[in-house]
Amino acid sequence: MKKEAKILLEKSTESLVLSIELFNRPWDRGRIESVLILLDHSFELLLKAAILYRGGKIREQRAKQTIGFDTCVRKAFSEGKIRFLTEEQVLQLQAINSLRDSAQHHFIDISEQLLYLHAQAGLTLFKDILKAVFKTDLKTKLPARVLPLSTTPPVDLATLFDNEVKEVHKLLQPGKRRHVEAAAKLRALAIMEGAIQGENLQPTQGELRRLGKAIKSGVSWTDIFPGVASINITAEGHGPSIDLRITKEKGVPVTLVPEGTPGAAVIGIKRVSELDFYNLGRDQLAAKVGLGGNKTTAMIWHASLKADSECCKEFLIGKSKFTRYSQKAITRIKEELKKGSIDDIWEKYCKRNKTACKK
Repeated sequence: MKKEAKILLEKSTESLVLSIELFNRPWDRGRIESVLILLDHSFELLLKAAILYRGGKIREQRAKQTIGFDTCVRKAFSEGKIRFLTEEQVLQLQAINSLRDSAQHHFIDISEQLLYLHAQAGLTLFKDILKAVFKTDLKTKLPARVLPLSTTPPVDLATLFDNEVKEVHKLLQPGKRRHVEAAAKLRALAIMEGAIQGENLQPTQGELRRLGKAIKSGVSWTDIFPGVASINITAEGHGPSIDLRITKEKGVPVTLVPEGTPGAAVIGIKRVSELDFYNLGRDQLAAKVGLGGNKTTAMIWHASLKADSECCKEFLIGKSKFTRYSQKAITRIKEELKKGSIDDIWEKYCKRNKTACKK
């Protein structure tokens, strides 16, 4: 292992241990903020260590700083040789990072059960990544006593959100004058919803007021937070060794949010047709890059676009398969054409695909 990756891995484990230590502390001053900040920090360093370990880069050319959290997640989810994250794992990371952002830059009120969910699911996720990438058991990195402990662990995500919404409803009753506390609770729920929907923005005061009005009027929480309603948590084991993981409900699709989209995270529960994102056939792509169909096929091969989930996806419609390309495929091909001649690329392609070039 490269020394930089090894140090990052050690530091990530240290932050994880500290986040759990603070979770288990017997008093509450600064506890929620500290747990979220250190848990988020542990994952950023773990992702960077894993990217380096798999041969990737954590610095852009001539950049003074290493890449940020979102870029780490995007690389770990969508870059072919690096990829090690699943859709559900990305959703969990986005939720932790968004909650940390609010805790660090404003304030947030998270119930004990919701904080436990993120701490325990975070520990499970850390363990899963460590095993998948580094073939290392987390038990070898942590003292046996370092586990988040709760006397009231959540039963399931639906019950947890139902209870949270009921608590907000109580705070908003006439005469209570607890709208600030209600907004702080709503912020935590809205942030988790946004993270699952692929949004990386903190909710505004106006948005929180609208959510409060919907709750007061009796709208079901599943209609107010449809993203959260589409996932659940699964538990394995029992007692202090329990594992928690976020799981999508069966059939719920996730879409990769185009890089550079303002206020967007890496992925989100799909709200639009994926065909709107992968909206180009091969010939349409050829027209956009100014090449013929066959030479565009050669560029697709040369740039390995079919291995890049941000550029290409295969759809099954009936019994037929269709390959579609995104707008990013245009950019990728144009970048490759700046590096080398299309004639040279075509010649290399033909040497490997003699049958195709005879057509």
